[in-house]
Amino acid sequence: MLQKVFDALQLNKLDEAELLLKEIIRLDSNNPDALHLMGIVCGMQGRPEDALLLLNQCLEITPDNPLLHFNIAKAFSSLQKDQEAIKHHLKAVELDPSNQDAWLNYGRSLDNLRQREEALACYERALELKPDLMEAWFNKGKICGELKRYEDALCAYITAYQLRPTEPFLLGIIQHYKMLICDWQDLEGLCLKVQQDLRNLEKVVEPFGFQGISRSESDLLLAAKIFVETRFPATKVNSIKSIESGERKIRIAYLCGEFRDQATSVLMTGVYECHDQSHFEVYALDNGWNDGGRLRPRMEKAFKEMIDISSMTDQSVIELIQDLKIDILVNLNGYFGEARQNIFAHHAAPIQVNYLGFPGTLGAEYMDYLIADSLVIPLESRPFYSEKIAYLPNTYQANDSKRMIADQKFSRKELGLPESGFIFCCFNNNYKITPETFDGWMRILKAVDGSVLWLIEDNALAVRNLKAEAFKRGISPDRIIFASRLPLPEHLARHQVADLFLDTLPYNAHTTASDALWAELPVLTCVGNTFPGRVAASLLNAIGLNELITFSQEEYESLAIALANHPQKLQLIKDRLHANRLTKPLFNTPLFTKHLESAYTKMYERYQAHLVPDHISIEAE
Repeated sequence: MLQKVFDALQLNKLDEAELLLKEIIRLDSNNPDALHLMGIVCGMQGRPEDALLLLNQCLEITPDNPLLHFNIAKAFSSLQKDQEAIKHHLKAVELDPSNQDAWLNYGRSLDNLRQREEALACYERALELKPDLMEAWFNKGKICGELKRYEDALCAYITAYQLRPTEPFLLGIIQHYKMLICDWQDLEGLCLKVQQDLRNLEKVVEPFGFQGISRSESDLLLAAKIFVETRFPATKVNSIKSIESGERKIRIAYLCGEFRDQATSVLMTGVYECHDQSHFEVYALDNGWNDGGRLRPRMEKAFKEMIDISSMTDQSVIELIQDLKIDILVNLNGYFGEARQNIFAHHAAPIQVNYLGFPGTLGAEYMDYLIADSLVIPLESRPFYSEKIAYLPNTYQANDSKRMIADQKFSRKELGLPESGFIFCCFNNNYKITPETFDGWMRILKAVDGSVLWLIEDNALAVRNLKAEAFKRGISPDRIIFASRLPLPEHLARHQVADLFLDTLPYNAHTTASDALWAELPVLTCVGNTFPGRVAASLLNAIGLNELITFSQEEYESLAIALANHPQKLQLIKDRLHANRLTKPLFNTPLFTKHLESAYTKMYERYQAHLVPDHISIEAE
């Protein structure tokens, strides 16, 4: 009868296989082969709890079966219980060290537990056993990327692509990793293929990486929709529970993987502190870790409770949200960072909001609102966002007016900068530097004698590639200078040595623009066609420096050259920035928080009135 089971499984007739196995187990309740197969069938049917019961029963009979330990570990992993899975992964590879799939899955569980070096060793062991194992190359690429070993990551992803060019989103990942190291060889053709494949509705690019190259809101919406339908589709079972009626505080939960010294928290910590505790009860659902940094104690004090959800299953987090009676669940990650998008796919809270971490639409039907402003999402752009837009006045971007600037006064010499000459700078991530942006920068350097361009040093390959690209354009590589990373207070202090911040396109400076403006360094931007490309304009508008907003590449370059060659004009802008920094809305954290709370209140009132989400506009106080 077991042969009939195998035949049924071969044809993917799971129900037929289950009936046959039940009959075998009825006749012999301790048949290890039948119990094992029945556990596998349950796993294939999406019933991991039932699978574990059967597999553990089998384990009592055959404790040294490596395949059995392998399948038990898989069942635990599908339940997001990777800590329990680890011991069975370990036993599986001890009993059968030649099973590449066991090493692969062992690595996945270690990866889920953020034990990245150990996970990488497992993937490499799997590749020693089976060099053409695509999944191991793909996962190696992921780990190397997280460890900032970008060249190794790119090589691994390219190998995976050669083995399986149809792997979803892989080509877009390769494109993004080339941008991370500023490897622009064949980039134009690659970007064109990504765009064409996307418009043919292929699963070609992840939304986050695509924002770095796309100038089309319709393409960004399409990329988000394809991605969410593939990776995080809305669940059939809706977990939503109705909001309690009656007078009470509105309960808000911010779900985020970056409650530490990271850009999201650099912007948001002051908002958490300014929330009106007489009207709002505010929680943090932390999918990251405590880095022991400067911001963490402030955040822990600001929230009613900060709850570590990093090791909790999706279902446990959903139950927690419901137990806390959360009204508004704010997604501060989107498709960036240590995200938990599946929580939102269950519609865990009555109102779900996309904000800040991912500057654009998530393309998901279960996200109700996106917080923005009229500059980053003009009225005519609304059709390209699946969420309803909650418009804030001034700017959508939160800022922390307690951001510390170190007292240290840096000299040009200790920063590796020339003693004289104009200093253009851009501290954006390297992947935002496109060949077109760099072309413009080189033309600016040619027009301003003795000037240099000061960039952030993210990785050695990007440094080497950018210097080589400067040389190709007739600019001495010595005029491209790189700044190593520093703690934020010292980083802000060194801004004061630069003369003008040059923005990138199609993905602007976001937190880095706020950093520069807070440190009183003017930011020159060019308005793009997408949300990520209009953020710097939003910030400059909110601080009253609209003359630094340009609308074409020619205007952008001309203004950069004019400001460098006319120091009096630049000084007038710096004087106004100094005067506006603490008087204009951009860094007025209490005012911003009031506007944000007004948006939350309107969302809440609509829901209580049984109205579907709709666009909201908040008037400036």
